[in-house]
Formats: sequence, C-alpha cells, structure tokens
Amino acid sequence: MYHEALIETGAFGSTGALPQLAVLVDRAIRSLEEDPPLARRCLERLSRLVGAAPAAAEAALLPERIAAPAMAAAKGGLAGWQIHRVTAYIDARLEQPLATEMLAEIVQLSTGHFCRAFKVSMGEPPHAYIMRQRIRRAQTLMLESRDSLSHIACACGLSDQAHLTRLFRRLVGTTPLLWRRAWQQAA
Repeated sequence: MYHEALIETGAFGSTGALPQLAVLVDRAIRSLEEDPPLARRCLERLSRLVGAAPAAAEAALLPERIAAPAMAAAKGGLAGWQIHRVTAYIDARLEQPLATEMLAEIVQLSTGHFCRAFKVSMGEPPHAYIMRQRIRRAQTLMLESRDSLSHIACACGLSDQAHLTRLFRRLVGTTPLLWRRAWQQAA
C-alpha cells in the first residue's frame, strides 16, 4: 500500500507540518476499522510530528482490559473482590505459567464458572487477558529498559523472542522491534 510506505519511510518531513497533520489524521480515521496497524502507524507518526512528550508513550500501551458490557457486572460476572484478587495475582506472576484452574481456586469458583464469569466481567477470556497483560508488561519494559527482546520475553512469561513477536504483532499490529524504535525516536 502506498500510504503504508509513506508512513513507514517517514516521507512526511517536518516542514509544512500542518498539511501533513491533516493527511495523517484523515488516513488514521479512514483506516481505523479496515487496517488498525496502519491507523496506529499514522497516529504514531502524527505524535512524532507534534512533538509528543516521552510520557505520551504510556498511551501507546495496549489497553489494560477490553471494555465489558455495562450490564455485565450486575449479572453473571465476578464480584469486585474476585476481580481484584485474580488481577492482582496475575500481575504479580506474569513471568510464571498461569493455569486457569489456579485462578479459579483463588476466587473459589469452578473452572467453568470462573471462565464464564471472567469473560462477562473483563470482556475477554482469562487466557486472552493474561496474554494482553504480558504484552503490556513487554511494552513497559521496552520503554523503560535497554534489555534485549529475548530477555523481555522471558521476563513476561513468554517462551522466547519469537513467541513475543508473534503475540505482539497479533495484538499491537507491528513487531516489538519496530514499535520500540518508533518510541525511542519519539523520545
């Protein structure tokens, strides 16, 4: 795609930024549903053009959780204390294997009931939530340290750098290396 090539190569220089900003915003809006990775790249380039502060990199992280339906908490979901307990447990042990059975025990539910209630409350199954948290942790480590991607993968509970790259590309839309470079250049 021609637009992608322009975004990737940085063909939009820093001179005449106002028309470039309008073009980037327009492309990002048009590609939000059809090509989310392109939309993300447009928005990252837009951020660099307007001179976003390094603290804005926090906004580049995956959302902590997918928005669950508004009525879900009232019917069939986990209680507040259960959500807090299971998410705290997951956050404290991301570098370790996490079994759904263990998570269910923590909140005193059967595995099947826990999985259904977790999805109602969190908007995604437990495994998907754990993978999202691992990628968020990887993003944070990439922003805060100069560790290798293989070291970061292990620190996030992933088997190796290839596993990190596959998961990262699926959830974020780009590779960890390209994402890290983009945010290092923005800083």
